[in-house]
Amino acid sequence: MAENKGSGMNIDSKLVRELAELLAETGLSEIEVEDSERKIRVARTLTAAPVVHAMAAPAAAPAAPVAAAPAAAPAAPAVDANAVKSPMVGTVYLAAEPGAPNFITVGQQVKQGDTLVIIEAMKVMNTIAAPASGTVKAILVDNAQPVEFDQPLVVIA
Repeated sequence: MAENKGSGMNIDSKLVRELAELLAETGLSEIEVEDSERKIRVARTLTAAPVVHAMAAPAAAPAAPVAAAPAAAPAAPAVDANAVKSPMVGTVYLAAEPGAPNFITVGQQVKQGDTLVIIEAMKVMNTIAAPASGTVKAILVDNAQPVEFDQPLVVIA
């Protein structure tokens, strides 16, 4: 399976498997590698709801320390509880391209599945969708800002 003389293309199945595993490990939606002889692209379809729901579960954990610092804690858990968090490290973009209007604005109504932001990771654009319908209460990032895994991006209530 490593070589197909009829088409002239060498397929390295081990490399394809390694790239697929890398997608699963990093949460990326696609990856592409190229050398002088070939170009391999491995992609998968991501559904935003499971990723965001998986990220929302840890947000409940900060509720326990509220008793330890009652003066400062009330604002933080409210933001964290409704915040859509970054599922990856990358650069966040608020619009589809420079000069285009932002996907969302504060006070805007969004429906489940609406695009909130795009995160670029390893030259791949990953759409971050609303996990549920609601009103955008805050946008916690700036355009072209680097973001970390699990960093709050947008608050929807």
